[in-house]
Amino acid sequence: MEDFRRVADEVAADIASGRLRPGDRLPPQRAFARRRGIAPSTAARVYRELGRRGLVVGEVGRGTFVRAAARPADPALAEPAAARVDLELSHPLVPEQGPLLAAGLERLARRDVAAGALGPVGVAGTAAAREAAAALLAAPGLRPDPSRVLFAGSGRQAIAGAVAALVPPGGRLAVEALTYPVVKGIAARLGVALVPVAADEHGLRPDALAAAHRAAPLGALYVQPTLHNPCGTTMPAARRADLAAVLERLDLPAVEDRVWAFLDPDGPEPLAALAPDRTVLVDSLSKRLAPGLSVGFAVPPARLAEPVAAALRSGAWGPARFALEAATGWISDGTVAAVTRAKRADAAARAALAAERLPGAAPAARPAYFRWWDLPPRWRAETFVAAAARRGIAITPAAAFVVGTGAAPRAVRVGLASPPLDTLARALDVLAEIAAGSPDDAPVD
Repeated sequence: MEDFRRVADEVAADIASGRLRPGDRLPPQRAFARRRGIAPSTAARVYRELGRRGLVVGEVGRGTFVRAAARPADPALAEPAAARVDLELSHPLVPEQGPLLAAGLERLARRDVAAGALGPVGVAGTAAAREAAAALLAAPGLRPDPSRVLFAGSGRQAIAGAVAALVPPGGRLAVEALTYPVVKGIAARLGVALVPVAADEHGLRPDALAAAHRAAPLGALYVQPTLHNPCGTTMPAARRADLAAVLERLDLPAVEDRVWAFLDPDGPEPLAALAPDRTVLVDSLSKRLAPGLSVGFAVPPARLAEPVAAALRSGAWGPARFALEAATGWISDGTVAAVTRAKRADAAARAALAAERLPGAAPAARPAYFRWWDLPPRWRAETFVAAAARRGIAITPAAAFVVGTGAAPRAVRVGLASPPLDTLARALDVLAEIAAGSPDDAPVD
């Protein structure tokens, strides 16, 4: 059998030379096999290899196309798949953090420190870690009690532990109708039913939460009051007060996700400050520092401390001692504060680019690392995502965030954190260009 990689190299050379141009449709695999004198199975491997290199993109029912760039002279948006413009995930990294974090690791390399840092640790962490975390999580109106701080391996695990403690299998967890997709996976694995609650421009509606509880009792609420993912909204103080009052009246606990709140240090008081006896605050370091450093925080009220701790332990969701020791040092020596300041400035710059280059995108009162974008009526979200993929840009359709069986909005979430600023600017221009066109502009047979 002819080596499929050699055939893929020949096609790649045709693309590089311009004999095959961006947007050109490759022949069906059987026709390609006949022309090349190879087996259909080899042709299939050739097409998969070209896709792996990011040179082509396939669509069911339409065919396989040479991946297009934003413009012929600008290859940044048409590099292999490993270097595509990723506007799906939001893992902010800034140049300052590498040297700052490296300096903090020197302490852990000392012989007298390394042995302890590589040992076991429970979900209560250490006294030093609890003090550092309580200081980090402080916010207007909120000074967490260090004795109640618990640790998880990540923010996702902190959410899982809180939900597992509050909602039994078969129970109901209220969430915003558009919510963080990971929560959908957590609920499915815990056997918890998600109940979508309507929201408006100010966030989750307390009256809708009360109505959902009247329809059938809820076990808890999961909510993102600050820089909601995906919508980017921040719940104003009055709405938070109303929500806290409804939680009190319904005797309902809440999980408050503050993973993005570090970008808005002067924002309204956390829900945990307004409903301290009912709110489990969760946060993590993955966005503040780096995705490779995984430490989650859960701060439950006193009456829920043991159930949340037990859930974290039984789920094997406790922290790694080395990560916890590193985090404690970086919080205490000011490294986290320095990186956070740099990321706030970076987020502001990226949000300004999105505001300038994405016409009709939802306005953001506060800088965020993502933007919710309602598309023109002629576009469905999935069709737009496919059109962006043909230009080498990955974005997320609204359906990824929808809870329940309701129709997904004609919208996408555009992540702003990952690419360099110049690449981000060009990618946003390409998205605006696609939105200005029509789905019918795409070539068909």
